[in-house]
Order: sequence, then C-alpha cells, then structure tokens
Amino acid sequence: MPNISEDTMMFRVDNEENNAAMVINAVYQSLKTKGYNPINQLVGYLLSGDPTYITSYNNARGLIRKLERDELLEELVRAYLKDK
Repeated sequence: MPNISEDTMMFRVDNEENNAAMVINAVYQSLKTKGYNPINQLVGYLLSGDPTYITSYNNARGLIRKLERDELLEELVRAYLKDK
C-alpha cells in the first residue's frame, strides 16, 4: 500500500496578473480582428460593465467576463507603470 501523506498540497493554475494580461491580449486581438477599435471597446466595457462592448468572436466576451473589472484595471495600471 502506498504511503499517503496527511499534508495538504497546494495547487495553483495561474497567478492573477498573468491571467488578466492573457485575457486582455486575447480580447484585444479578437476586437482588432473583427475591425473594432480595441481601446475604445475595452474602455467602454471597463467603464460600464456592459459585456456587449466586447465581441463574442473567439469567446472574447466569455473570457473577459471571467475576471472582475478591477482585476483588469489593476493589470493595466501595473503594465503601464512597469516601464516608469
């Protein structure tokens, strides 16, 4: 019989920052591909919370709704200030 530890193992899929950055990039590319101005559409979504600002192409709308808007804003500010 195998030796099973009583210790709790921790498992982490992605850290929040990388996930938010990946979502922002994927949504940006989907909006651009469909001919939208990605900056305007993302700002519209971030200000209003209305998911119809984001295309459903490539499941971009589903992706962006998996994260809270404050998480997306936090990542944008972090990326902007990173080079300062």
